[in-house]
Amino acid sequence: MRTFHGKTAYIFGGSSGIGLETGKLLAAAGAHVFIFARAEDKLQTAKQAIAACDAGGRGRFGYLTVDVTDHDRVQAVMADARTQFGPPHLLINSAGRGSAYYFKDISYAEFDRTLKINLYGTWNASAALVEHMPPGGHIVNVSSIAGIAGVFGFTGYSAAKFGVIGFSEALHSELKPRGIRVSVLCPPDTDTPGLQAENLTKPAETKKISANARLLQPEQVAQALIRGLRKNRFMIIPGFDGKLTYFAKRLLPGLVRAVMDWEVRKVQKTRN
Repeated sequence: MRTFHGKTAYIFGGSSGIGLETGKLLAAAGAHVFIFARAEDKLQTAKQAIAACDAGGRGRFGYLTVDVTDHDRVQAVMADARTQFGPPHLLINSAGRGSAYYFKDISYAEFDRTLKINLYGTWNASAALVEHMPPGGHIVNVSSIAGIAGVFGFTGYSAAKFGVIGFSEALHSELKPRGIRVSVLCPPDTDTPGLQAENLTKPAETKKISANARLLQPEQVAQALIRGLRKNRFMIIPGFDGKLTYFAKRLLPGLVRAVMDWEVRKVQKTRN
């Protein structure tokens, strides 16, 4: 998808963070942008911010409230969205939540919620829309660097984000004959409201490992997403540090584990 002019984009999780910044860039590129999230007040504000980026003045913008974990509700809302907005050329599954705890402190409810938002939510949105997307369409599922390398403190979150990558690889193969592309976005830590909430429970070991990579701003991640779409990349990884982790994990997985284990031991030694 080298041009976005006149294309219809659906963005789940479009009321804040990476989803919102991506919506702004798409509006500036001439796309019609429709966003979906749970909180209507945030959606109203986000829609106005996205519409303000429409330099041509011909874009269409809108939103609908939906909880991506509710399969039946997603199906119903997307049927309404297709009637109001038309089917999407571009689907971005950016709804998600961080979750960082010691494994012993993760309740079943917390684990269940993490999987449902990050993995089931991606599946639910895709299942409601794939059959209505035209040839030349593109799906972007947002995973994480924690979906490439399992990180201390992310036993629930990494499980969900690894799942997003596996789902995306399988879906890419299945939809390719229909002319629909699939990409997966794997950002490192990004300065979003979700990260701020995650930091409240993040173990010290996790913070030490995360400190080795630069914190990105959501607009930087959104720019990388747009570049990746234009270059038709399957794996879109923003930032040098993220790319380094990706290639190191592929080529030298033992070294990556050793470095993370070393950082964990440093933190734990200070407690003894």
